[in-house]
Amino acid sequence: MSQTPSQAPSQAPTVKLDHQFDVIIIGAGASGLYCALTAGRQGRRVLVLDHANKVGKKILMSGGGRCNFTNYFVEPEHFVSDNPHFCKSALSRYPSWEFIGMVEAHNIAYHEREHGQLFCDDSAQDIVTMLLDECAAAGVQIRINTQIDKVVVTDDRHKNFALSTSRKLSKKDIANDVKPSSNNYSCESLVVATGGLSIPTMGASGLGYELAQQFGHTLVMTDASLVPFTFTDQTGELIRALAGISLPVVARNERTSFKLPLLFTHRGLSGPAMLQLSNYWQTGENIHIDLLPDIDVAALLLLHKKSHPKQLIRTVLSEHTDNALPKKLLAALQSTLWDNIKDIEIANIKDERLSELGDAINGWQLKPSGTEGYRTAEATRGGIKTDEVSSKTMQSRLQKDLYFIGEVLDVTGWLGGYNFQWAWASGFVCGKVV
Repeated sequence: MSQTPSQAPSQAPTVKLDHQFDVIIIGAGASGLYCALTAGRQGRRVLVLDHANKVGKKILMSGGGRCNFTNYFVEPEHFVSDNPHFCKSALSRYPSWEFIGMVEAHNIAYHEREHGQLFCDDSAQDIVTMLLDECAAAGVQIRINTQIDKVVVTDDRHKNFALSTSRKLSKKDIANDVKPSSNNYSCESLVVATGGLSIPTMGASGLGYELAQQFGHTLVMTDASLVPFTFTDQTGELIRALAGISLPVVARNERTSFKLPLLFTHRGLSGPAMLQLSNYWQTGENIHIDLLPDIDVAALLLLHKKSHPKQLIRTVLSEHTDNALPKKLLAALQSTLWDNIKDIEIANIKDERLSELGDAINGWQLKPSGTEGYRTAEATRGGIKTDEVSSKTMQSRLQKDLYFIGEVLDVTGWLGGYNFQWAWASGFVCGKVV
């Protein structure tokens, strides 16, 4: 955005308008495109504007390029928000099988992975092509490389909003001496579908939040979500040394827990367990990881003390190196948790010490220094406060005919296709009424 919108709605009846539409949607991502095709089917004249050089960039890179487009099992508890009830209406009115039906109607092959996640067999491009085909069939116009410079309220009830835009010049445009151009648009209904701050290289920006604040809306503090944890000092060194190791764990904090795979990386801890937990983590908090979630390690050690008293702790735990505790991880844990008794027979170790050690393995306590941030985050937690938006229509309660959909709102889904389902559902209920 070349200039920040003014901080209060202004009257601009004298703006010269080049193009008039019933609905203008800012953002050509998942929620924006779905809202557009839904509104277009209602006979509305719809324009979608986006500053990027192509539509659906985050769709294209999602799911490793195969787009985890929804989930068979979608419930309100799969979403994080200051108002956990807000998402219920849209999700109930547009369940996942509706979107699956569209995918099947377009003959897009897909498959189910664990926990009900649905992915394209071939490419995420199939989903983008489907959305664009549906938009074209509904008469929707889409303009990319378009920067929003200003949004104002007019005094004409048929043209509630006026937008000033400019063409975003590419390096090729600049090299070819293409001159900047501008356009003015007007509309009855304005939909903000700009997404959050995650993955700025895909074009993420704070435009949606700026527009919301311009019209008096409150923001719930935003943060990177569905993102790996980072660590410093000795813990960071330990984790880096284990890069590439993956195993099933139970990751938890004071609010929730997830039984999913954990992945050690050169930067920290990742994998589904960590990404899910990041949705519920606050800076400075500890996390706990059960490295052998199906085994009571304290009970195991005490049992072996009676039955195999001459064994070492690592010998007892090495029984589980093939299916749960990799040898390299076991060695690292030994140096960290019981290095001073590593060569002492289990019979000569106090029960209390064995119980403490078992509890440490079933609840490895770590304090992340932070996360990898928006650079790699799959979503943005927080956003526009939902108390100021209708859960049935997505219309602002502060400005008539202004709507917010998708990730820009304070609704964040779990890993597993839930954020896409929120995009489809919020776009659908909004598209029905704009």
